[in-house]
Amino acid sequence: MGYTRKYFLERVKAVNELYSSLSQQGISNEYIYHNHIKNNYHISRSTFYEYLCIDYEKGLMDIEEKEQLQLNLFES
Repeated sequence: MGYTRKYFLERVKAVNELYSSLSQQGISNEYIYHNHIKNNYHISRSTFYEYLCIDYEKGLMDIEEKEQLQLNLFES
């Protein structure tokens, strides 16, 4: 699988969902990063915080719409 924008946004989504579930339990950001993110996703702390700011839902919806439009071109 090539490294595409869609793959990147899915990775950001996974990190955000993991962070959300753990932070709701009251676990600190540093603990989440060191014990769950760093070794599983191999990203730096600054990248981790950047991922938390990315609006991945909008990006994935845009990609989905573009894929649907492209498919519609060939169905006619």
